[in-house]
Amino acid sequence: MPHSHCRAIDVHTHVVPENFPAYPGVDAAAPWPSMAPAHACHRSVMIAGSVFRTVPQQSWDAPSRSIDMDSLGIGRQVLSPMPELLSYWLAPRDGAALARHLNQDIARMVAQQPERFFGLGAVPLQDVGLAIAELDHALHTLGLAGVEIGTNVNGVPIGAPQLEPFFAAAEAWDAAIFVHPLRPCGMDRLVGPPALEQVLAFPCETGLAAASLITGGTLARHPRLRIALSHGGGSFAALAARLQHAWSIFPALRDTMGPPMESARSFYYDSLVYDRRLLENQLALFGPTQTMIGSDYPFVIRDMDPAGRIAELGLDAETTALLTHENAMRWLGPRVTDRQF
Repeated sequence: MPHSHCRAIDVHTHVVPENFPAYPGVDAAAPWPSMAPAHACHRSVMIAGSVFRTVPQQSWDAPSRSIDMDSLGIGRQVLSPMPELLSYWLAPRDGAALARHLNQDIARMVAQQPERFFGLGAVPLQDVGLAIAELDHALHTLGLAGVEIGTNVNGVPIGAPQLEPFFAAAEAWDAAIFVHPLRPCGMDRLVGPPALEQVLAFPCETGLAAASLITGGTLARHPRLRIALSHGGGSFAALAARLQHAWSIFPALRDTMGPPMESARSFYYDSLVYDRRLLENQLALFGPTQTMIGSDYPFVIRDMDPAGRIAELGLDAETTALLTHENAMRWLGPRVTDRQF
């Protein structure tokens, strides 16, 4: 039986719209998504004429999600797009149109059940100017708490200089940012079935993306950013410790950044590491104020008892409250902290 906590917030859950609008652009070969009927209570996400993923109705249906949340002991979910829908490979205007549809759909779900959901939108990072404009709309018109971004933009790491204006705007507007792996590097090194992309390549990709925000100076220039890393940061814990050691012995690193572990402890992390010992190590390395519940709901790879992962740690009531909801509310920021909860 799941461990219930009426205030528990799951920060890592995904949305897929029930339908997509017709493609608005001029490129007949553009990989614009659509939906097709599948088996009972499911629909298939179609991209470039092929099934990308078949998803359940909980992907778009707020009442169905609420039923599952009750059974899991989750009071609220933070909704974000299925990462592949970020679609940085579309032409910029096409990407902006898709992001607008995703953001409106997530805002609709939040408005339908505001006592159960917070929302994160999407921005077309393939064009930084359009991304900032859509961030403005998502925050200030739709009332979303922030945005989900991929770990790279068509191969460009998120710590690269060309994305600097986006992070400056996110800091200025108090936007929560959720980093999720997307089109990971290293796929040529995997031996086995396609599912290993999520299992093995995603954690490596997340670690490199987080490191780029430190080595590229993004966090140093924008210390008020609130950035959460999915999947417990993936490989980042090992990379951060290694980077801290290297910083202590290589002058070239000390000349370009501050102590890496200090920056690492400014990130937020979800709890989606599937193992109690890893979660305990995460808390020890980054502190109890930086971890939040995350499940990857409603997809197959999700943690089936995310609140139970916290309960089994046997922590005191104050620390448990941090992990179940207080850290999440602080990460989500001023747009949600005044809501009744």
